[in-house]
Amino acid sequence: MAARAAPGLEGAPQHEQISHTKLSADDEWNLQQERMYKMHRGHESMHVEMVLIFLCALVVAQIVLVQWRQRHGRSYNLVTLLQMWVVPLYFTIKLYWWRFLSMWGMFSVITSYILFRATRKPLSGRTPRLVYKWFLLIYKLSYAFGVVGYLAIIFTMCGFHLFFRIKARDSMDFGIVSLFYGLYYGVMGRDFAEICSDYMASTLGFYSGSGMPTRSLSDDICAVCGQKIIVELDEEGLIENTYQLSCKHVFHEFCIRGWCIVGKKQTCPYCKEKVDLKRMINNPWERTHFLYGQILDWLRYLVAWQPVVIGIVQGITYSLGLE
Repeated sequence: MAARAAPGLEGAPQHEQISHTKLSADDEWNLQQERMYKMHRGHESMHVEMVLIFLCALVVAQIVLVQWRQRHGRSYNLVTLLQMWVVPLYFTIKLYWWRFLSMWGMFSVITSYILFRATRKPLSGRTPRLVYKWFLLIYKLSYAFGVVGYLAIIFTMCGFHLFFRIKARDSMDFGIVSLFYGLYYGVMGRDFAEICSDYMASTLGFYSGSGMPTRSLSDDICAVCGQKIIVELDEEGLIENTYQLSCKHVFHEFCIRGWCIVGKKQTCPYCKEKVDLKRMINNPWERTHFLYGQILDWLRYLVAWQPVVIGIVQGITYSLGLE
């Protein structure tokens, strides 16, 4: 009997070891959450202090950023764009996201070339169209990726992925990645397009951010690209639709749409009178682009400055011993 009991006593630990090694992903996640809860039990007052510090830092940071943007908008935009460009690169290399890194590198190379062309003097007549075509393509692709990502997330949350035998984690990961790609490159494209628009307009001389234009605008010249609006049959150029603003200035339709929608300008390129964007966009489906642009402007703060605020909060909590 004793000889038979010994194997039974030895078998119990072996069965327990096997059960731990065969934990599913959900059970392992629940086990980690339970360990985390036990680790932080009894630290409620410390957590309240950390939350208050975080909320105060958010309020102060928002006030500082708003004042900076109102008083020194150019430097604010440049610093924000630099952070938008560098911060994701840091996390990409740290987390080994090589797919994002490859797309980031391709976007950076092509955009750098476009920026180089836009800042050359004298400005080529084909450069404005090249600039707006590239950033309009980025804008449309980012819009498509954003919509697909959003629909994939809703698709997963409603449980439709079960009909196609797709794992919830895979479907949600696809949606989040697509949404992030669309929003991130949408913000980058709009910011670079705004910089290129300023450089090209100042080079042509019909627009000045502060002060009067250095050139007078004739009736047959588009102030955005500097080319003739109406091309004769025996002249070299493009024949395209035109658009007249409420200030009576006429532009190529593609140019003024690129100036307002892609370049984020809401004033006439010559007289700076405010443009009625609702009158410009007659198609109701195109009006969603303005809402999408507002979302991109909000995301700029989230990606560029939120990591800085979190870093400052972590520094404060560490200096106070609230770990």
